[in-house]
Amino acid sequence: MTVEDLYAQIDGNYAHAVQIMKKDKMISKYLLKLKNSGLIENLQAAGESLDPVAMFESAHAMKGVTANLGLDTLSDKVSALTEEFRQGSSRKYSDDEVKAMLEDICALYQKTADGISEYEQSIQ
Repeated sequence: MTVEDLYAQIDGNYAHAVQIMKKDKMISKYLLKLKNSGLIENLQAAGESLDPVAMFESAHAMKGVTANLGLDTLSDKVSALTEEFRQGSSRKYSDDEVKAMLEDICALYQKTADGISEYEQSIQ
């Protein structure tokens, strides 16, 4: 499996990732790091308490990484949470809606992580 094949499987924006990272080797390196980064676990933990600072920080971190990797759908969903909990912004979503957003993000992340695992096995 190539990096481009992986992006097709996980609905990523390969062209955007190449524009940012320049080489498949760099994209691969950071995709593999994403899977074990703890970003999703941090977001889930913040989601349990709905602590505004923790939600913003964890969502913002995940948004940056996923945006740079061209994981546009995941990045867009996490971006909505980032803005929801940005200091000075008023909340637009109920707690239940935020929890539903988190479930969607977790499911999409899992699909991405599964694709990365398959890719990782193919390159070993």
